[in-house]
Amino acid sequence: MLATFLASISFAQTDSVKAEILKDFRKMGSNYYAYPTPEAKYTNAPAGYKPFYLSHYGRHGSRFHQPADHYHELYNTLAKADSLGKLTELGKDLLKRAKFLDEYAAPRAGNLTQLGVKQHRGIANRMMKNFPELFKDDLYVEAYSSTSIRCIASMKVFLSELRTQVPKLNIHEESGKHLMSFINPLDFGKIINKSNTPAWQKENEKMYSHVDPTRMMRALFNDTAYIQKNINAGELYSRIYEIGNSLQGSPEIEFSFDDLWTAEELYARWNAQNAWWYSVLGNNPFAQKQGLENAKPLLKNFIEVADKVIAADTVAPAKKGKKTSATLRFGHDTMVFPFVVLLQMGNAGIETNDMENLHKVWRDYEISPMAANVQLVFYKSAKKGSPILVKALLNEKEQTLPVACDQITVKNCPAAPYYRWEDFRNYYTK
Repeated sequence: MLATFLASISFAQTDSVKAEILKDFRKMGSNYYAYPTPEAKYTNAPAGYKPFYLSHYGRHGSRFHQPADHYHELYNTLAKADSLGKLTELGKDLLKRAKFLDEYAAPRAGNLTQLGVKQHRGIANRMMKNFPELFKDDLYVEAYSSTSIRCIASMKVFLSELRTQVPKLNIHEESGKHLMSFINPLDFGKIINKSNTPAWQKENEKMYSHVDPTRMMRALFNDTAYIQKNINAGELYSRIYEIGNSLQGSPEIEFSFDDLWTAEELYARWNAQNAWWYSVLGNNPFAQKQGLENAKPLLKNFIEVADKVIAADTVAPAKKGKKTSATLRFGHDTMVFPFVVLLQMGNAGIETNDMENLHKVWRDYEISPMAANVQLVFYKSAKKGSPILVKALLNEKEQTLPVACDQITVKNCPAAPYYRWEDFRNYYTK
C-alpha cells in the first residue's frame, strides 16, 4: 500500500513543502480531499465585542466521482483486456475493484456520500459551538442552495443539525435557478475555454510532461504492444487518479487504489492538477482570469446582504421583525476557489508564473477540499459609536486579508484577523 511505501521514502530534500505533501497522500487528491476536522484556536475579539451575524458559503460534502461513464470506461477497458488474457495479477485485482465500483458507485455518481453527510453535520455543530450567540431561539437563519442534488442534500443535513440543537430556530431554506445568479453564475466549460490561452496551454503541457503513466500501464497489462494499440494510457491514468481519489470520501468501500501508485507518480499528477486549478480559477497571469468573474456576484451578494442585516440591527434595532443571525449558501468548488482568491485570503490571491514551484505557495486541497467553507463573522460593541468588525474564516481557520485601516484618521484600528466592516466593504467594493 502507498502508506507503507511513503514511510520508506527519504525526505532529505530541499523542497520541504513537497516532503510534507508526500507524507499525507490524501492531500494529493486535490479537490477530492476529504474535509479535515479543524483544530483551530480563535483570536479573542476586542474587548466588548460580540458576534451578531455570520455570512457563509459552503461547498457540498464528499461525493461519488462523476460522471458514471468514467466508472464504465474503467471497468470495460479492464474487462476487455482480461478477456484477451492481457492483464497482470495486479490488473486482475483492479478489475475486481472496478467491477464493484461499476455496480455500486456508478449509479450514485455525483451524489453526496455518507462521509459528506457527516462533514456538514460536524461543520454545523462547530459553528453553533463557536458562535452560540447566533443560534438561539427565534433568531432567523436564511439558507440557499445550488440546484444540484448534492448541494441541496448538504443544506438539508446542515439545517437538520441546527434544528436538532435549537428546535425553535427560525429557518428559511430555498433552492432554485433564480439563486444561481450568485451561487454559481457562470458555465464552467466556458471558463475553461477562456482560460486556455496559448501561454496557459504551454505551461499546462510543461506540468503534464512530468506525468508518466508508463510504469503503471506495464504493471496492469502484460503486453506492451497491446497497450500501444488499444489503451489510451493518459486517459486511463487520469481515470484511476480521479476515481481513486474519490474513494477517500467513501470509507465504507473497503479498498483503495493506493497500491497502483508510487509516491512520486502521485505527486507529479497532483502537482499538474494543482497548477490546472490555479490556471482556471486562480490569479494565473497566463490565463484570462475568467474564473474570478464567477465569484464577483457572490462577493456582491455577501456585501449587500450584510449591509441590510447591519442596517436592520443597528440603524433600526427597535423595529419589530425577524432578526437575521446567519446567511448560509451551499454550492460548489468552482465558486469556493475564485471567491477565496478574490478575497485574497492568506496566499490564495498570489500571482506567480512559476508553476513548478506553485505548490510552495498555493495548494488546492487547502482552499477547496470537499465541504470547504468561507465564513465572515460580524461583531459589534454596545459602546456607542464603535465600528462593526468582521473576521474571515476559511475551512474554519482564521485568515488575514489585504484590508487596511487608516491609522492616521482612525484612533483604534483593530488587529488582524479583525477588520472594520467599513474598510472591508470599501476595499472589496472597489
